[in-house]
Parts: sequence; C-alpha cells; structure tokens
Amino acid sequence: MKKLEDYVKSIPDFPEPGIIFRDVTSILQDADGLHLAIDQILAMLKNVDYDLVLGPESRGFIFGMPVAYAQHKSFVPVRKKGKLPRETISAEYALEYGTAEIEIHKDAILPGQKVVIIDDLIATGGTIEAIIGLVEQLGGEVVKICFIMELAGLKGREKLAGYDVESAIVYEGK
Repeated sequence: MKKLEDYVKSIPDFPEPGIIFRDVTSILQDADGLHLAIDQILAMLKNVDYDLVLGPESRGFIFGMPVAYAQHKSFVPVRKKGKLPRETISAEYALEYGTAEIEIHKDAILPGQKVVIIDDLIATGGTIEAIIGLVEQLGGEVVKICFIMELAGLKGREKLAGYDVESAIVYEGK
C-alpha cells in the first residue's frame, strides 16, 4: 500500500531556483490519495473532543469539509478579506513580501466552543497564527491543528507553540 507522501509530486526550482514545491493537488487527483489524506486527518482527531472544524481558504476547505462531514461537525470557513457576506472580524498577517488579511464571520464561533483547524500546509505559520487569534477573540478554544504537509525548515511550528499540532507528512527542508 502506498503512503501519503507517495502521492505528493515534488517540483524542483518552483517558484524560484533552489525551492522544491510540494504539490498537494496530486493527492487530490488520485482517489486513493485523497481517501488516505482524509483518513489520516481523522486518525489525528481520534481522541480529540471538539465542536467544529475550521479551514482557511482554499485548501483548508478541501481537507476540512470531508472531516466535518464524516464526524457530523460544523464547518467554519476563514476567507480572504471581502469574501464573507455578514459581519466579520479580521486579522492581518505577514507574507514573504507584504501582508494579507483574513476574515471570519463574527457569529461563526461561540464562546467555549472547541475548534480544530485543518489546512494543507504549514510553512512559516503566519496564517494559522492569525486564525488562532480570531478563534480566541471570539471565545473559542483551539484544541488541535492538523496539516497534510509541514515544511519543517521554515519553523512555522514555533509560532504555534503551546498548541497541539500534527502533520501527516514532514519535509525537513523549505
């Protein structure tokens, strides 16, 4: 049986020389790969008590929705600024070159709710750090953060110290 990392295609020198791009879409293109990815996230959550799944735009939607569905949990999307129709709260975070802003509906998380965050990749950790801030601002508690892939060389896990973080695949480089 293939391992999840067998479904990931690595593209050298993309987007720039010296970088190896780990393509998560190759997992999605294979029914067995997708099934294995969702099963691994479900295994990460086996003994976790939580109320809802939160996923950042857009690949957090892809991996978070089937988990929420399978566990009969609510799903909360976090989107880029200006994409959500109701009252929101937002957080700005640093990118490699500049900043970005994300939003969540103000009524998406109730005080005391236990939240699992699911995304495809942890690199520098800035996006998830901003999301944690939004969850906590609304009174929620982040009880687990799950990723398909982790680029350990970028040290994003350090920004998430104190939180239960798990990755299905860990790449040592950047």
